[in-house]
Amino acid sequence: MKKFEQTLKKYSLIKEGDTILVGVSGGPDSMALLLLLNKLKSKLNISLHIAHIDHGMRKDSALDAQFVKKWAEKLKIPVSIKKLGPELLKEKGSLEENFRKARLDYLITTAKKIKAKKIALGHNLDDQAETVLMRLLRGTGLSGLSGISLKRKMGGVTFIRPLLETARKDIEKFLKRRGVKPRIDLSNKDEAFFRNKIRHKLIPLLKKGYNRNITEVLANLAESASFDYEYLDTAAKKSLKGNNLKLNISKLMKLHPAILRLKIRQSIACLQGDIRRIIFQHIKEIENMLHDRPVGSIVNLPKGIHVKKSKKHLQFYLKNTA
Repeated sequence: MKKFEQTLKKYSLIKEGDTILVGVSGGPDSMALLLLLNKLKSKLNISLHIAHIDHGMRKDSALDAQFVKKWAEKLKIPVSIKKLGPELLKEKGSLEENFRKARLDYLITTAKKIKAKKIALGHNLDDQAETVLMRLLRGTGLSGLSGISLKRKMGGVTFIRPLLETARKDIEKFLKRRGVKPRIDLSNKDEAFFRNKIRHKLIPLLKKGYNRNITEVLANLAESASFDYEYLDTAAKKSLKGNNLKLNISKLMKLHPAILRLKIRQSIACLQGDIRRIIFQHIKEIENMLHDRPVGSIVNLPKGIHVKKSKKHLQFYLKNTA
């Protein structure tokens, strides 16, 4: 697809000689990603390795693994398959978050094992629009509006999403022309899930009654917000030097609100590695404490993170480590 190659070139997602781990579920997006990368393999002189994760949550999930394995053999690409164990069901916290972490850990571990510096995932333009809309409805700031990253470094490897500017309908057309019948996860139609409700109900409503190009509009918003966020994030990192877990209150009070909020996010990220589960209301609560609450006040955040106001500092710490 033309758009796919344009995205690769525009953002320099792949360099000649790269070894790339490709996350393949067997669904439409990941299969299109695999076939497109395989098509460019000789031209770009890249090496591919497939990673498949069986969540074991559906009766037919083992068939997905078999499907991916057969395609790996057909394309002569090495494949690694991991079945997540039932112990994840017993772990504390959100099941979705536990599975996300397990997937991420496996992909990063596998990439390092095969000496791949990049991991390619199959998120598309529609996924981006749905993500932005979900975050808008839940409440978000500039970071959330940035949506899914085209390129992001985590755990020592770079995650790339070459299909992020390609529409789902174009992916489906590509597979149909190639005669490829991907695996279909029926849970993607279950409207008990928030994303599915947005995909099957809200976005069609917005297209029909408000703007037929709403998917592109939301994706463009994400791109614009990501550039703005990246610039401001860099400025925030330079705003206060020293210990990110102990911020000087008098200096914080002099910062522009946009930089102040980003500095707070960066301090949280120092403790938990990212800012997942941190919403706009959390940041507002910390701001309120900074400006209006007395010394000794504490804001409790997800994952056991506490923020305490002392006489001169705003302190970030994990529970029982203050």
